[in-house]
Amino acid sequence: MTPVLGIHRSIMGQPWRWRGLAADAREGLVPDDLVTGLLLARGCAHDALDAHRTPSIRAFMPDPSIFRDMDRAAERLADAVAAGEQVAVFGDYDVDGATSAALLIRLLRQLGLGPRAYIPDRLMEGYGPSGEALVRLAREGASLIVTVDCGAQAFDALAEAHAAGVDVLVVDHHKCASTLPRAHALVNPNRLDEEAGAAHGHLAAVGVCFLLGAALLRTLRARGWFDTHPEPRLLDLLDLVALGTVADVAQLRGLNRAFVAQGLKVMAQRRNPGIDALITASRLTRAPTATDLGFALGPRINAGGRVGAADLGVRLLTTDDPAEAHAIAAELDRLNEERRAIEAAVQAEAESHSAKHAVAVVASEGWHPGVIGIVAGRLKEKLNRPAVVIAIDEAGIGKGSGRSIPGVDLGAAVLAAKEAGLLIAGGGHAMAAGLTIAADTVPAFADFLEQRLGEAVTAAHGDRSLLLDAVLAPGGVCPDLVTALEQGGPYGMGWPQPRVAAGPVRIVKADVVGNGHVRAIAAGADGRSLKAMAFRGADTPLGAALLGAPSHRRLWLAGRARIDDWSSRPAAELHLDDAAWAD
Repeated sequence: MTPVLGIHRSIMGQPWRWRGLAADAREGLVPDDLVTGLLLARGCAHDALDAHRTPSIRAFMPDPSIFRDMDRAAERLADAVAAGEQVAVFGDYDVDGATSAALLIRLLRQLGLGPRAYIPDRLMEGYGPSGEALVRLAREGASLIVTVDCGAQAFDALAEAHAAGVDVLVVDHHKCASTLPRAHALVNPNRLDEEAGAAHGHLAAVGVCFLLGAALLRTLRARGWFDTHPEPRLLDLLDLVALGTVADVAQLRGLNRAFVAQGLKVMAQRRNPGIDALITASRLTRAPTATDLGFALGPRINAGGRVGAADLGVRLLTTDDPAEAHAIAAELDRLNEERRAIEAAVQAEAESHSAKHAVAVVASEGWHPGVIGIVAGRLKEKLNRPAVVIAIDEAGIGKGSGRSIPGVDLGAAVLAAKEAGLLIAGGGHAMAAGLTIAADTVPAFADFLEQRLGEAVTAAHGDRSLLLDAVLAPGGVCPDLVTALEQGGPYGMGWPQPRVAAGPVRIVKADVVGNGHVRAIAAGADGRSLKAMAFRGADTPLGAALLGAPSHRRLWLAGRARIDDWSSRPAAELHLDDAAWAD
């Protein structure tokens, strides 16, 4: 394939290519508008263009009954509603866990129950349900426990719960082993015995919880429950689904796109006091976008589980008291700042440890386990390969978190390492995983990942190129362009933000601002100037090129067009991924 603009090797060492449009050209189809081109380039079929242009729940919602154990779970929940049972919702401490728990708690409240939430402490209890916690909940009166965003690997804990006589429903999306733990029902599109439901394996746990909610309401409706009771509007909870889906970096394809597109509309109404307070704490002055969910709202909820009280997120999302909501949101905002400082220190040390293997596995004592997932993500971005960061405690036990690159299934590799006896616990999905490991086993685990994933990482690097959606003159990077591009969204994992190339330009001014960001002003032959930002680019070849560009040389700049929120009037800027010399 001929590179775009003839760029075979950019400043970041990669060719520039069109994103998917060559295939459409071979079929003789020429998109007649920008949005059509964006949709086709992301793999949308021609006959599905209308559905993807305005993704709706009706167009993408499957029958919940296609999932194994879904009807059994819905029937058990319906029994609990009818009998007025005490239900406990056991959630993970991240955003997906908090939103999953909040969705079920809010729904069950509207159905007349008074469910309680239980979020384990990251440091004291670790990931997932323990037998001790489940049995304690049963002794305190819970006759039904629902685990959300966890439980698929909790064999011992669920066995203890069963022995204690309490029913447990598992609602999860993490990869399952060939055998399943003992539960009254286990709803998970990534069960190995799943059939039709496997097509929805990209759902976050909160999406699976939404489907369970739909199945529950349908079951109660069939029983005649709503002849004498008001029926909740499940769609009103889509703001929680959108937040959890984006924050968990779930692929925004199919149903997930509809969840986020419609959930953002619900969120803009700010009817959930907790989300309203979170938007205020994030200092957003407009309706949130999908990007805001991932980079502003989500990290603040996560901060509670990382460096504060694990249940702050679910408390925020379930309270109906605006004053309480604003107090919790302010505390989460403070904890998020604390998290950033801890993260920076761990990241600096982790970067000094990273070795040149296909998968970067770094471990050390003294690292805060609450930030290792974020640091793993940063390492993955900087090294362009999967990264696993492990914090080892005083007892010699490591808690690890990993992040992967497209085409490399880290979750399956971690599960295989567990089955091979290298891990105490572990699991996850293709792009992210968590694990517990003895410190002296870390080298063997690193070797295992090298052998299992080395070829996949090499193949992923061989396919590396910068994918573009459009080439523009500098003056084309304007607010109208940003508005037009957003119509092809929502964007996220699996449905990437549009990337454009602008130029050729000369760098008029470039300097380092903030935490190693490079800011540049570029001028084009069309007489227009362009502001560009290379975030965390000061120590990269891209940053060096911008800072040292001779005045007589011209560049093509490639990145994502954004609205500059700090400007006194609407203005656009380019958030850079790469650049290439034009002469």
